[in-house]
Amino acid sequence: MYCKNCGAEINENAAVCLKCGVYAGAGSNFCPNCGEPTAPNASVCTNCGVALVNTKNPSGASSGKSKMIAGLLAILLGALGIHNFYLGYTKKAVIQLVISLVGALLFGIGPIAMEIWGIIEGIQIFTGKITNDANGNPLSD
Repeated sequence: MYCKNCGAEINENAAVCLKCGVYAGAGSNFCPNCGEPTAPNASVCTNCGVALVNTKNPSGASSGKSKMIAGLLAILLGALGIHNFYLGYTKKAVIQLVISLVGALLFGIGPIAMEIWGIIEGIQIFTGKITNDANGNPLSD
């Protein structure tokens, strides 16, 4: 993955480009797929053909999902993965739900571990470490 602002290669899990400091995904000067310069307002990279505009949310506007609701769901119902269902992370949510239910029946420790996981994710949401939903759209304040 490449920075859309400066063209430097960045880790796909990075929050910011280490070269220019711009948030990952911000900018429109370079292709995020191949790192080649792009024309202003181009919708497709002329080098690799990848779409340059996020078709799910081309304006970059908020997804309509609330940071406050996601954080509260994580802290209050984190053991069931409800916050991850809300944010669209279905696979992670199902894993949390299954571990909680099976763990409650077998050992009693599953829900406790999942609640701790939920509280940690709630804190990450409130502190800005988790800022986007599963589609990459920013959470609204």
